[in-house]
Amino acid sequence: MTETASLARPSWPAVWLAAARPKTLMAALAPVAIGTALAWTDGGFHLLAATCALLAAALIQIGTNFANDLFDHLKGADTAERVGPVRVTSAGWVSAGTMKMATALVMGLAFASGLYLVWRGGWPILAIGLVSIALGVLYTATRYALAYTGLADLVVFVFFGPIAVAGTYYVQALDVTTTAIVAGIAPGLLSTALLVVNNLRDWREDKAADKKTLIVRFGEGFGRAFLLTCIIGAALTPVLVVALSGGAGWGSLAACLILIPGWRTWQTARRSEGRALLPILGETARLLALYGILFVPGWLLTA
Repeated sequence: MTETASLARPSWPAVWLAAARPKTLMAALAPVAIGTALAWTDGGFHLLAATCALLAAALIQIGTNFANDLFDHLKGADTAERVGPVRVTSAGWVSAGTMKMATALVMGLAFASGLYLVWRGGWPILAIGLVSIALGVLYTATRYALAYTGLADLVVFVFFGPIAVAGTYYVQALDVTTTAIVAGIAPGLLSTALLVVNNLRDWREDKAADKKTLIVRFGEGFGRAFLLTCIIGAALTPVLVVALSGGAGWGSLAACLILIPGWRTWQTARRSEGRALLPILGETARLLALYGILFVPGWLLTA
């Protein structure tokens, strides 16, 4: 039995909250908010579609976290040496069978919540939904899992960025614009930054488990440079969005201000490793939230 398996089990709500990993949910919610703001100013806002998109995105993220908890346990990646938050399956708080059922249930609910979107948006939305659910499971499942091959960063950027924002816009406005696609760059980069911090923290354990993340492949120095690139790229994205819109939505340039706390976050990450990186994950999630808080009203008020 591992060290984590000997920990006292908290209450059932606390166990499932830990498994859902609420710090990661902003990666699902922020792009939906941005896509909805763009649809609103283009006269395409649709409340029911926006609500279903939000629900489906959150459920897919939770289902992905459940699958990650399960398959990392089955592959032996979550050991007693793990420095990150406790994983509930490896801790013995939830059995592998129960976690498998929970993953299937949540992904099923995500599919059900997207049925209206499929009816409204057609086969492109069906394809995006099915691929998103499949990638959520394949993130850690099978020997070719995304998280074990170094492909996860690219998939996170694309699906939590341009596809999430443009997809949210499409199910409301029934159209897609270049602006909506480009607006997805920032949440995609900041969601990738969350993954980078996580992988920086766990790279030694990942290497021992043959989990070949980009940081395992290219080193901590690469990981820290990659993190800074994600933060700077996200901070500059509003400039591109406003330029594409001919100056409309200039208030969204306020989101460039995330570079200030982002720089502080990176400076801390640059000097930290292992357990010292635990608070940085929360800081990075707050950067994503702050970006949305600054971009959305700024866009709505000036577009």
